[in-house]
Amino acid sequence: MATITQTLPTTAVELPTLGQTSNEERQRNPITSSAPGSIVVDDVMQQSLIADSQVPDGGYGWVLIFACAVVTWWFVGASYTWGVMQAELVDVKGYSSSTLAFVGSLCPACISLLAVPNATVIRKIGARITALLGIFLLGLGSILSGFATDSVVGLFMTWGFVGGLGTSLCFMVVSVTPAQYFKAKRGIANGIVYAGGGLGGTVISFILDALLQSVGIAWTFRILGFLIMGTGLPAAWLIKERAPIKPTKMVEWSLFKDVRFAVLFAVGAIGTFPLFVPAFFLPLYTNSLGLPSSAGAGLVAAFNFSSAIGRLSCGFACDKLGSLNTLFLSLLLSALSIFVLWPVSSSIGPLIAFVIINGSANGGFFSTMPTVVGNVFGSARVSVAVGMIVSGWLGGYLLGAPIAGYILNASGGQEGGVGAYRPAIFYAGSMATAATVLAAVVRIKVDRRLKKTV
Repeated sequence: MATITQTLPTTAVELPTLGQTSNEERQRNPITSSAPGSIVVDDVMQQSLIADSQVPDGGYGWVLIFACAVVTWWFVGASYTWGVMQAELVDVKGYSSSTLAFVGSLCPACISLLAVPNATVIRKIGARITALLGIFLLGLGSILSGFATDSVVGLFMTWGFVGGLGTSLCFMVVSVTPAQYFKAKRGIANGIVYAGGGLGGTVISFILDALLQSVGIAWTFRILGFLIMGTGLPAAWLIKERAPIKPTKMVEWSLFKDVRFAVLFAVGAIGTFPLFVPAFFLPLYTNSLGLPSSAGAGLVAAFNFSSAIGRLSCGFACDKLGSLNTLFLSLLLSALSIFVLWPVSSSIGPLIAFVIINGSANGGFFSTMPTVVGNVFGSARVSVAVGMIVSGWLGGYLLGAPIAGYILNASGGQEGGVGAYRPAIFYAGSMATAATVLAAVVRIKVDRRLKKTV
């Protein structure tokens, strides 16, 4: 394996194969981590530190962050407001809520399904083209959905698959490019990017509700698609890498030899199961409380706004408290809110409190995870490591909300009142609790000093 020297080109970020260095090399390059179960030292970590020392922590990076936030506004906002469309389709078309939850879940599930190949795509065609293609496909999926409202299969193919392909490309772009521009401010940079998604969900919720009441389901899908393309494509054009990423392996299997990576992979795999349950089922839950559809849309908007606040505040917290500490706290808050608040939310007051707290914690997970990966495993490896970890989210993305839907149907459905939702709520809370415990394990593996900023 080649040793990194001071003659390393500064115009490219190279991704060599993970490996161990010799004792002699270790003495020459004292940038090491000798914690048990960790990667002792490798060329990528050394290269990441060299690259991080050269990042501007500002400059054009803020233009990139703004552009990524607009892209996130649409692909996250559209996914998190599917519950508004789902409630209308159940009411007007009579479709099963569990089946429609699968349609809504397939779109974000493509993020995981295509994460590893998309890491290769972004290296081959660049961040700008990847972002443009992603936004175009996301908008096209929504437009085509307007012609498929009478067919569940058609919705699977348009919103689920075409829109999902665009969503997956957009996610990869906004997850890996900020690390090339920020180190000291990496947490807040990622927080701003993902806060865009929460704000997008807030605004889109009200737009969808207004459009559904005035132009119907089909044209609501089409107008949303045109809005995505009209504002998302110019933003995508502003996205570019600071330095090109050279080709590397699609998957670094040796990362799983690091206990921290293996457990972090499990955190994401389990933690994504409950994430979409509140967003997808809040409109149906409010219907069971006898509230109008506008109340459901309003709660989804509040959930997404709280998510934006959580993404931004967790970005700040990553830089101040440490990214792993922040990840643990956000998952703990999610689990507690689901177990303590949601089951007793039989009126609008407690439900609003749940929406605010859970939405904030939910958003924190997404904004924190890329920062954790970049900080722990190296910014030069971030595209590969993020791709591998996000691929583990497939089960949670695809099955998390539908499982809750099937549990709801088995418990009496909407006709069973709010009590019928509690088994699904406890399922979501249990998954969030398991992820919280695993996040604590990762934190301790990195550093046992609880007061340490990690």
